[in-house]
Parts: sequence; structure tokens; C-alpha cells
Amino acid sequence: MIGFATVSDVLGSDPVALALPAGSRISDLKTALVERHPRLTAIWPRLAVAVDGELTTADAVLADGCEVALLPPVSGGSSDARAALVDLVDGPIDVAAVERSVAGPGCGAVVLFLGTVRNHHAGRAVERLTYSAYRPMALAGLRRIAGELEGAGSCRVGLVHRLGEVAVGEPSVVIAVASAHRQAAYEASRDALERLKREVPIWKREHYAGGDAAWREEERLVASGASA
Repeated sequence: MIGFATVSDVLGSDPVALALPAGSRISDLKTALVERHPRLTAIWPRLAVAVDGELTTADAVLADGCEVALLPPVSGGSSDARAALVDLVDGPIDVAAVERSVAGPGCGAVVLFLGTVRNHHAGRAVERLTYSAYRPMALAGLRRIAGELEGAGSCRVGLVHRLGEVAVGEPSVVIAVASAHRQAAYEASRDALERLKREVPIWKREHYAGGDAAWREEERLVASGASA
């Protein structure tokens, strides 16, 4: 079992092994964990739970050897081309490369969105952000969003998110959408960002000028196609 963001503050950052009776459900896991870690009581109502990379419910039965992830609210062509279009990166995003990967002679519109780190939040000076992710599930989520948006309309979608420390003014996410017409590109770009914030397990921690920091956990994770 693994936890992220505020959950890792309670459980620690290393995976935790937990033995439960055969036939146990997520609800039984919750009971066992809260007994060991009472601080989870306040956090649990906000959590989504994934088993082997898929979001699940409290009634789900746990299989022997499965990986359970406790996920707090998040801050959201060819196979070779797809690998270049959608990615999680640990350093600066090559914005021009994301744009080039979607553009083409049949596209009359290319919409480029950069989500950059601002220097303030709620009246406090922000020095930097740190992003973390449940990487396998997050990358699968980014690919699913881009693929579904491309399948719903005649557009190409590039979607790259940065992890680790990001300084003020630098992009943390880049979305590039190319389409024959601008309206489709505008809509797909907006939908990609809104879905990323709801569906992809990526968290951000704000570091303030005073030296303290806080997780920004605002939107509960939902499965693809579900309402928030």
C-alpha cells in the first residue's frame, strides 16, 4: 500500500505491507488503517482509493498481493508520436517540442496553453511548487484524456506535466491542441485541463516565503466520465 501528499505525511513515504483476512474489502482496509493511524480519520473522507492503478469503491474486494494507493484530492498519430505527445517529465518542459508534435499542414489552428507557477496564493508569497504523482496511474490518465479528446473530434492533443520542483514563472503543464478549426482546438484545450485536474493523481505543494509549505488538495479524484 502506498500513499501520496498528505497521506504520506501520516503513513510515511515508503510502501506499507498490510495483511488482511481473505475476502476483505476496502472498507475493512480503512478500519485497520485508522486503528493504526488515527490521523487518517480526518483525511479519509477526501480520499480516492485505487487498486492496481484503477479507482475503486469501498465495497471492492481486495485480491491477494494487490497494490492499494490512497489518493488525496489533486491540485488538474502513431504510437511513436504518442510517446512524444503525452508525458510526465522531471525537468523543464520543451514547450516548442510539444507544439511541433501536434501541428501539421491540415491544422488551421494550434492552441497552446501553459500553466505557470505564480508568485502568490491567498495573499501569501509563493517561492516555488513541488509536484508529485502516482506515476503509472497519472501517465495512463494523461494518455486516456488525450486519446479520448482526439477520438471525440478531429484534433491532436499534446499534454505534458512536470514533476519535482518548479520555480515561479516556469510551466508546470503544457497543453497543445491542433485542429482544422479554432473552436474545436479551444474546447479540447479547456477540457484537457479540467479533466487533468479531476482525473489525474498529481499533487502540488506550495512553498512560501516564510519557509513553511502546504499541500494544495482541492478536487477529489473521479473516474473517467464520472461527475465530480
